[in-house]
Amino acid sequence: MCASVQTLSGSSRHRPQAKRPRARGCRLQPSAVLTPGVPMASLSRALRVAATRPPRSLARRPELCPLSSGAHPTAEKNVPYQRTLKEERGPWAAAQGPSRPLPSTADVVVIGGGSLGCQTLYHLAKLGVSGALLLERGRLTSGTTWHTAGLLWQLRPSDVEVELLAHTRRVVSRDLPEETGLHTGWVPNGGLFIASSRQRLLEYQRLMSLGKAYGVESHVLSPAETKTLYPLMNVDDLYGTLYVPGDGTIDPAGTCSALARAATARAAQNMPNVRDHDASIYLRLQGDALSVGGYEANPIFWEEVSDKFAFGLFDLDWEVFGQHIEGAVNRVPVLEKTGVKSTVCGPESFTPDHKPLMGEAPELRGFFLGCGFNSAGMMLGGGCGQELAHWIVHGRPEKDMYSYDIRRFHCSLTGHGRWIRERSHESYAKNYSIVFPHDEPLAGRNMRTGPLHEELLAQGCVFQERHGWERPGWFTPEGTAPVLPYDYYGAYGNRAHQDHAYGKLLADEHTFEFPPHQDVIKQECLACRGAAAVFDMSYFGKFYLVGLDARKAADWLFSADVSRPPGSTVYTCMLNHRGGTESDLTVSRLAPGPQASPLAPAFEGDGYYLAVGGAAAQHNSSYILAVLQDRRFRCQLIDSSEALGLISIQGPASRAILQEVLDADLSNEAFPFSTHKLVTAAGHLVRAMRLSFVGELGWELHIPRLSCVPVYQAVMAAGAKHGLVPAGYRAIDNLSIEKGYRHWHADLRPDDSPLEAGLAFTCKLKSATPFLGREALEKQRAQGLRRRLVCLTVDEKVPVFGLEAIWRDGRVVGHTRRAGFGFAIDKPIAYGYVRDPSGGLVSPDFVKSGDYALERMGVTYPAQAHLKSPFDPDNKRVKGIY
Repeated sequence: MCASVQTLSGSSRHRPQAKRPRARGCRLQPSAVLTPGVPMASLSRALRVAATRPPRSLARRPELCPLSSGAHPTAEKNVPYQRTLKEERGPWAAAQGPSRPLPSTADVVVIGGGSLGCQTLYHLAKLGVSGALLLERGRLTSGTTWHTAGLLWQLRPSDVEVELLAHTRRVVSRDLPEETGLHTGWVPNGGLFIASSRQRLLEYQRLMSLGKAYGVESHVLSPAETKTLYPLMNVDDLYGTLYVPGDGTIDPAGTCSALARAATARAAQNMPNVRDHDASIYLRLQGDALSVGGYEANPIFWEEVSDKFAFGLFDLDWEVFGQHIEGAVNRVPVLEKTGVKSTVCGPESFTPDHKPLMGEAPELRGFFLGCGFNSAGMMLGGGCGQELAHWIVHGRPEKDMYSYDIRRFHCSLTGHGRWIRERSHESYAKNYSIVFPHDEPLAGRNMRTGPLHEELLAQGCVFQERHGWERPGWFTPEGTAPVLPYDYYGAYGNRAHQDHAYGKLLADEHTFEFPPHQDVIKQECLACRGAAAVFDMSYFGKFYLVGLDARKAADWLFSADVSRPPGSTVYTCMLNHRGGTESDLTVSRLAPGPQASPLAPAFEGDGYYLAVGGAAAQHNSSYILAVLQDRRFRCQLIDSSEALGLISIQGPASRAILQEVLDADLSNEAFPFSTHKLVTAAGHLVRAMRLSFVGELGWELHIPRLSCVPVYQAVMAAGAKHGLVPAGYRAIDNLSIEKGYRHWHADLRPDDSPLEAGLAFTCKLKSATPFLGREALEKQRAQGLRRRLVCLTVDEKVPVFGLEAIWRDGRVVGHTRRAGFGFAIDKPIAYGYVRDPSGGLVSPDFVKSGDYALERMGVTYPAQAHLKSPFDPDNKRVKGIY
């Protein structure tokens, strides 16, 4: 179930100085090596030739160059690492079969000897797995690893990826040389990020602030300082650059060979690697040649991949690669008169969300995937290999790998050709785009729509996309903003949308400042605090856990005590064996019944209704099913996510509004908090729950799909005189962070425990009931907490998005996981885990005693730390006390 499309990419190597050419290769994205004094085409001429060609259609297919018929380089193709690849030079290259006889059994079989396969084998051995076997049909590095550029950048807009990259760097720069005595080809020549716009420079400053939380040295340089560091560079159009001295270059062949204890050392130069994201190119000095590559908006799709493909290359299509030449020449002008020495054009795999595919396949227990690395396999290989090894041995990775978990995709998407093609194209085309906090994809939209989609669209809803679901983001007063069919950004003969209301609104989000519609989101939030708001949460995952062993399963799965009388609803966590939080959700106890209804299945034994955030629904169902199978519980998990809608009415006026719609007494005595009932709404049977995700008096209505529109319309009509407004998830995000409610996969992840996150009340530790993760929590409680989730507010009204560095008493003690704006308290607000730099315990006194600041994009702002949210700390509002 690999939801990926393979596209062609490449790089070009340029030789700016007239030195003796070396037999050195190029790189992955279409590439060409330039050398003056050699009778070859210049870049400028190649660009002119490419410009005269007719437009290429989408259906055109690439053709393999002669190298594909054999696994050896030819005189016409100077490929990377040919000393390793050539049969007569490599000590293992001539092998025609297994390097040693195959054993009859193996504890773990790793298939594929590329970066991830070799790293996984290495880390399995470090975990004590002696019976692991690596199978490679061709030779080590075959596939995509051998022709990768081998660039390692330490900073990315993800804290987990920064940790993974750091581990890869440790493996190739320290661990492997110490353990094997072999040179891996690691060269710490530094990295240079080019900013040709103010927004790009802000993005780099954001990465710099995050890096301080992980000890990654980086510096923002002026254009003049950049010129001193990289004399060949044109800096006239630069806003600045980000220089990371510890970045470097990995030799794919050397690293994989060292991992397998058979390598040939290679040398390299010391000028920093360059990423010019705005020109969508990268530059890497290799000996006396310069490798240049990039990512274009019109990559070639490789429709049919041969089962025998290993070391093949394609002829470089200058029509495709030509668009990178202008950017390369602008950045390094000497390239305009530099000859093309050689080219490399090899395939790469890109996934629909630009994240690798890892973890246990949902169709087959014990079969794990590690593929689809979007041109980042070498730099992520060490970290991901370590996590995959832990996944195999211990059942779960050590870090939060949800974004990489193959089970994140809903089954309706993984086999959908249009969705895969569109999203994988956009993933490639936006590989170097600025990562804005509120950006949304334009490809593969409207795949899964809720029952209220058209109703909300007519009200001006601007939708967000989460794993195929269209969910309401916010409501524009400027008319409708439908998402149009994907236009491939004008590539392949498609006409780019000219008058696209959604696209224009999305462009307003491309900022690190407050967007123009910040006041619209503010009004949605304040309406909820002052009157009432209705939220469509139909994309939530909705499941029934029923059967003879359902109670045993629920006691084991859920950290809270959910074995309460029917009609009760409990907020709980679901943990892993290390005490990390795999989910937070609500669990409602059901009364058994012999007949099925749209709101409950027929079942014997016990039954529970589970509601979980939609983005994590697939992850939750896969995790629960695995536990049920491992523990052999006699019960079923029934997915009713598509069959039911969900709307939530929240705010001081919610009781008055719903009292006109529901045939039930909504008083505190008759309908207390954390309970649910079957009631009638506008003539339709619904399940009403008194809950809140925003910290207000409110109810959720769980509604059969066909009844959603009439019930929603009845609620809107009743709420008109009370100031009821429709609101979206942008409001939910700000309202919930203001109240201090956690969001799973943001401030609550599989590597965070409920004790660290301030959710000890969700754990039944005072009872004798065993539950998954209990032993780990008891050990952590006895030893004390080494980190703690802290609320931070800033008086200055600046936008914060997460990943800001947290300073305490002049030292960095962590970074924010989640951030927003509290409109009721009128302050920016953020949450992050704080550590003691001295290694001590993080007690409440430690948190309260420090002097705090948040660093946003290189600028620090004084902050106040709170152990609980400053908004309604006594929880009066959810009780209806205003």
